[in-house]
Amino acid sequence: MKYILALDQGTTSSRAVLITEEGRLHASAQKEFQQIFPTPGWVEHDPQEIWSSQASCIGEVIAKGGIGVDQIAGIGITNQRETTIVWERISGKPLANAIVWQDRRTTEICQDLKNRGLEPLFRKKTGLLLDPYFSATKLYWILKKIPGAFERARKGELAFGTVDTWLLWKLTGGACHMTDVTNASRTLLYNIHTLDWDDELLKVFDIPRQILPQVRSSSEIYAMTQSSLFSSPVPICGIAGDQQAALIGQSCFSSGMVKTTYGTGCFLLMNTGNQPVLSKNNLLTTIAYQIKHELVYALEGSVFMGGAVVQWLRDNLGLIKNSADIEKLAATVPDSGGVYFVPAFTGLGAPYWDPYARGALVGLTRGTTAAHIARSALDGIAHQVTDVLKAMEADAGIAIAEIRVDGGAVANNLLMQFQADLMGVPVIRPQVTELTALGAAFLAGLAVGIWKDTKEVANYWKEDCRFEPKMAASKVQTARLKWEKAIVCAQTWESHESG
Repeated sequence: MKYILALDQGTTSSRAVLITEEGRLHASAQKEFQQIFPTPGWVEHDPQEIWSSQASCIGEVIAKGGIGVDQIAGIGITNQRETTIVWERISGKPLANAIVWQDRRTTEICQDLKNRGLEPLFRKKTGLLLDPYFSATKLYWILKKIPGAFERARKGELAFGTVDTWLLWKLTGGACHMTDVTNASRTLLYNIHTLDWDDELLKVFDIPRQILPQVRSSSEIYAMTQSSLFSSPVPICGIAGDQQAALIGQSCFSSGMVKTTYGTGCFLLMNTGNQPVLSKNNLLTTIAYQIKHELVYALEGSVFMGGAVVQWLRDNLGLIKNSADIEKLAATVPDSGGVYFVPAFTGLGAPYWDPYARGALVGLTRGTTAAHIARSALDGIAHQVTDVLKAMEADAGIAIAEIRVDGGAVANNLLMQFQADLMGVPVIRPQVTELTALGAAFLAGLAVGIWKDTKEVANYWKEDCRFEPKMAASKVQTARLKWEKAIVCAQTWESHESG
């Protein structure tokens, strides 16, 4: 029996899983690591701790799985995207802590670029907005703040990478400085049309090409391991950013297929096929994957507050003791009783992109109970996801036929049913929920012939539960109109207060 080892390096923990030839989970190991907050709005990780936590999971999962290294056919890597690391090529020592995707320290740099009228250029070439979320401004910040770093970068003494590149470097003892197209497409430096680092964009930041990794497809043999973790060399042969890996894990291989991950926030990706679709509705255009010579693009939208709304009801209002209790409380009423909850605690994400919006709870009466508020919180998550899905349909000119879902909140049947009702299409929860790791495993397995093609991979995706739309169309229309009114309340509050 052969296995694929998938490394799932996330924002709060590192994981390693063994996947069988039938696409099943054989064993897993997980280790959390420290979150560093040097000042409000800044988020950092120690790159050495990212590596040591991941290395520890590799040893643990091989032991748990009871297998020999010779049974590992290949290694796939999936990672928190955009997080930025710079290190010395000779020593392998990081120049500074990793700047995490959530970090907002480069807001002013982004604003300055916008003021110079550069956003349309970045949008056209990379499919992204000018936002601190992406890697380029983080890399620029590190090179600017550390004395002599720009000069050292020009001399070829430094290496930049997102987390996948850092892990690849460590696994190969510094022999391999590469990334894949999905991670490159999140840097603000990679042209998603020419499939190369873009000289014009590099010039904006004065970033030399010498510091950048080589960009390869998402499924090929990049290198063999050169690490004491493995008693014999193993091919590293699959890489994708976490959201793209989840799209692959969900077997969304046809144009128009959509996956929604319900986590702290909600991440939505739609496969748009071989042509990039430039969004008119403030969504991101990104590379979904490249397998052999097939390059596939995606539209992406993010909802800032998903499961975090439930945590807020638990921790700040004390309405529930455990997050899982919300479904039971919300189910005690037939609907939200006319209450609408817009959780714009940190502004609104796609498709509104309004940083000034604030949370709003509207439609309260003397009859409103904790159950109505709980119900409106779940409804609000589904409404936000629907806003993004409708924007995707408009941009791509594709009617969504079904929504494949994953993430912690998909265990909530009430939420899944309401999501199906609002969109008027089936919501499908798969049997395997480890979809990010599964996606990385599929990419690796395809590269070494464990699986023949994406059609074979798609056969391993199995449905667990299907939620069919039940609500009358007139009722859905009323709910959506009232939600739009609630959004306006959330968006006008700040200006009302100052006026």
